[in-house]
Amino acid sequence: MTHHQDALVVLAAGHESDGGRDFAPLFAADRPAADRPAAKRPAAPTAGAAVHAVAPAGRPLAEAVRSALAAADGRPVCVVPMTLGRDRRLVADTARTLRWLATGEGRGRLALTAPFGAAEHLTGWLRAAAGAAPDVPDGAVLVTAPAADPFEDAELFRIARLARQFGRHRWVEVALDGGDPGPAEGAARCRLLGARTVTAVPASFGPALRTPVPGVRDGGPLLRPSAVAGVVAARTAAALHLLGHGEDGIAAGLDAEHGHGHAHSHPHGPTHVHAHPHQHAHAH
Repeated sequence: MTHHQDALVVLAAGHESDGGRDFAPLFAADRPAADRPAAKRPAAPTAGAAVHAVAPAGRPLAEAVRSALAAADGRPVCVVPMTLGRDRRLVADTARTLRWLATGEGRGRLALTAPFGAAEHLTGWLRAAAGAAPDVPDGAVLVTAPAADPFEDAELFRIARLARQFGRHRWVEVALDGGDPGPAEGAARCRLLGARTVTAVPASFGPALRTPVPGVRDGGPLLRPSAVAGVVAARTAAALHLLGHGEDGIAAGLDAEHGHGHAHSHPHGPTHVHAHPHQHAHAH
């Protein structure tokens, strides 16, 4: 049986990690910058899974995976789509990148793991982070994230509302870095609603506030590096188990965008049928 210690891991990065730059704390000090991610040297082991490189989907990811396959010396290579649950496009784009490699040098050795997180994971992580914010009367939590497409941004508002449920804070608002409302406007809205204190919590792998906002406490990061490493290791172990049974996860990844965005805004008729392959790999 193949164990997760035997695999090399490539992290597929998107807007939730600033193209992979937010993963720098996971790696050894001599690691090249994540924005040029096709690393020649493996990073330090991360909870048993050696992270070889970080790369955005497309040509950089293909180069990073080829590098990992060459360095792995016959061992498996697992690619983890590093989304917290909003970036379904990253999963599908990663699968498209791997589809061709899996028919060549990666045949039988290349696996696409389940995404790092799903919407329900992000809801739970945000609820925990909000719970760690100061419990003061009239306190608000401002959930921040890089702006994405309108559907992903709308999903964040839904997740924030769920995170507020059963929480201790009366207000949980959303702000989008580079979008509308921005962090300063989001904080102003909290105060207009009556909040005396505002704590920013990130729905991303990066800091809650990339630019400080006066009077707003930075409550980030969402997850500690050790927690990120643990989830990556769990996703890798689950993917290797499936790979041992001939399932590389790529077909399921190609379907990740199904039902998301404009492509699914049509009405359903009686002949409208969908097939939904599912991967179940849950780390708690």
